[in-house]
Amino acid sequence: MNKIIPMKRQTILNKPNSTSIRSNSSETGKTGLIQWVIILLIAIVVTALSSQPSLAQQQDLFQILEQSKHNYPLIKAKQAEVHSAERKVQSAKSEYLPNLTVQDQYTYGTSNSVTGAYFPNEGTALSPSGGIRPDNIYQATFGSFTSALMEWKVINFGKVAANVQTARNERNKTQADYENELFQHQVRVADAYLLTLISQKLVDIQRNNVERTRTVKGVVEAGVVSGMRPGVDSSLANAEYTKAQLLLLESERNEKAQRLRLSELTGILQDSIQVDSMAFYTQLPAQLLSVQANENNPVLRLYNSQIRVSEARSVAIRRSFLPSVSLIAAGWARGSGISNQDDSYHTDMASGFKYQVYNYMFGISTRWNLTSFFRIHNDFRSEQFQAQRYKELYNQQSLAISRQLKEAQMQVQLSLEQARLAPVQLEAARAAYNQSRSRYQSGLADLPTFIQSFFALNRAEVDRIVANSSAWRSVLLQAAAAGDLSLFLNQVK
Repeated sequence: MNKIIPMKRQTILNKPNSTSIRSNSSETGKTGLIQWVIILLIAIVVTALSSQPSLAQQQDLFQILEQSKHNYPLIKAKQAEVHSAERKVQSAKSEYLPNLTVQDQYTYGTSNSVTGAYFPNEGTALSPSGGIRPDNIYQATFGSFTSALMEWKVINFGKVAANVQTARNERNKTQADYENELFQHQVRVADAYLLTLISQKLVDIQRNNVERTRTVKGVVEAGVVSGMRPGVDSSLANAEYTKAQLLLLESERNEKAQRLRLSELTGILQDSIQVDSMAFYTQLPAQLLSVQANENNPVLRLYNSQIRVSEARSVAIRRSFLPSVSLIAAGWARGSGISNQDDSYHTDMASGFKYQVYNYMFGISTRWNLTSFFRIHNDFRSEQFQAQRYKELYNQQSLAISRQLKEAQMQVQLSLEQARLAPVQLEAARAAYNQSRSRYQSGLADLPTFIQSFFALNRAEVDRIVANSSAWRSVLLQAAAAGDLSLFLNQVK
């Protein structure tokens, strides 16, 4: 059953308490303030994280190669050259079309003339018009002239086709230049990527070396304070600790420089680019056997395309001496303020602009500049020598690539052997360090002897990283000489 509360009691219970209201308001205000503080802190943390996305995300070699392909200015400039060369091919093809020229003019002038011929002198002499009179008439009249002229070189003895082929070979050369530049740039990016990884590892090694030196420094100082060690040991320990710090600073400087160089090659300059070590420190590359340079090498394709351009240009020069046979068609209309009925003068504008006569013409035309033979013959011979020059440059580049391949194969073999021996050196250096530390702590060896084990361990750690990276860089060099970057990239996947 529901309990019925007396009215008086209910009234007392429902009566508001001012003290309670003030307390609740104070607690509500504190709660709201705490919530706002929490929200503000969350916003600051989110802003800080969003302002440094590069610190949280690593990029592997394939991502950086793709980024450099689309963002590096020189690559984009080569792409623009390819598009420009393609347009030049379309421009050369337009020579197959007929030339159609239209013009319209309105003039105001006199019309005195005499009998006789004149030379146009490259268009600087004005065409005379009007009747022959004993006296000059200086009263000017208005005139008009409209014409349309079409000329179609239907027979050009292969001159247009040679120009089109030259433009196509120019486009192919520009494409080969782009592909070669892209290939060389990807090699530079991959090498910079490996150098950045080496720099990162060297910073870690030197940082560990600083911590190791700090620990030894503490042990030495404790021994000196207790009187068990001479005071000179403390000075030597401090010197080695300072030297380790200097090596760390130097390695950090090199790392930052390599990061900047790598980010520059990507086309987006950033101070804190993060790279993924991928498989470069978990495995060694496989030795590439019987790698040969072929015509697919981007460098050789570029030089070969230059030969093709020069040969096509020599053909175009030789054919430029040949004549052209054109179909021509024209139509024109003339108006003048002088009547063609009675030679009467009309100075009003309407009489001059009104057409009085109309004409048309059809025909066939040919032009052949015979004396251009000597100039064209010399130009042709000059271009043939250029073609011979490009052939010799091709042979020189082929010789250099063959030498680079043999040198790269030798370096791969030696660097792989060094990379296999480096862990043995490191294990021996660690054992020597541990033994020297134990002997020093037991008083059986002095500090300079112990410091020598420091040098050996630090050098062995550095050599292992450098030997491993040198093996990969040698494979990259071999792939670059062969002109096939996939020989290197396929081992990274």
